[in-house]
Amino acid sequence: MSVPKELLYTEEHEWINDKDDDTTIGITDFAQSQLGDIIFLELPDIGDKIISGEPFGDVEAVKTVSELYAPVNGTVIEVNNDLEDAPDKVNQDCYGEGWIIKIKSDEKIEKENFLDYQDYAKLIE
Repeated sequence: MSVPKELLYTEEHEWINDKDDDTTIGITDFAQSQLGDIIFLELPDIGDKIISGEPFGDVEAVKTVSELYAPVNGTVIEVNNDLEDAPDKVNQDCYGEGWIIKIKSDEKIEKENFLDYQDYAKLIE
């Protein structure tokens, strides 16, 4: 499983990349591999508020549906609309073209509230 060093992770298998004025959120390689072939994503709209620990969307795979949980509080500033026509990008490149949303966080991202790549790798072993 791929676990990039520069990202932060949640126990719900989301990753975040906090840089500049926005935070990009996606699901991890482990999560997409457990879900299988992703066929649909239900995502929030630009301007929607997300609340840490609360669902903000769904991922539908061939055999299951899983909720997406917000890792931080914020406002959606961009949605990966490419996933509407090609949801399998999450399976193919979950850390790149398969990112899910970008938000403007309501607070400073505290790294100690998340797992680093080493702790996340231990979680999924």
